[in-house]
Amino acid sequence: MSTHDPAFWILVIVAAAFVIVAVAMVAIAVVVMRVARTVNRLERRAEPLLAQVTALSARVNQLATEGREVAEQVTTISDHISTATLHFSESAALIKEEVRELKQLVGYSTTTAKDKIVRVSRSIDQAQRQFSATTYFIHTKLIEPAREIAAIMAGVRRGLEVLIAPRPKPIDQTYSEEEMFIG
Repeated sequence: MSTHDPAFWILVIVAAAFVIVAVAMVAIAVVVMRVARTVNRLERRAEPLLAQVTALSARVNQLATEGREVAEQVTTISDHISTATLHFSESAALIKEEVRELKQLVGYSTTTAKDKIVRVSRSIDQAQRQFSATTYFIHTKLIEPAREIAAIMAGVRRGLEVLIAPRPKPIDQTYSEEEMFIG
């Protein structure tokens, strides 16, 4: 083949292309080997990290499970607290109502007691006035006249005794010893 023949140049181009392809393949093989070695080194270095990540992932899963359980417990406690707060509010409302009713009852009882005390005081005052009036009436209408009658009766009795009494013995007559005895 001659250099002037176009097939020659096509063959040269095809041969050069094969050489370029072979060089590229060798370069790719070298690069792939280097990458494989680098990957192997990275894999060896990453294995402990992967083990730690796996353990960490398991721990995270465990913590997530515990977190869900805690969240459920917090939800339950929150529900109980809400219920307790509701009951406390209802109890507080009932207590307020009872206290209000007790205040009204105490107010009414106080008013009633004051009225009764005033009535009792009036009754005592009236009874004391009536007692004083009755005492004065008895004193003026019964006791004083009874004293006067008793005094008159005592005077009448003395007068009757003087009138009915035996005559006294004359002084010159002697008395027996018995009559002289003062004992």
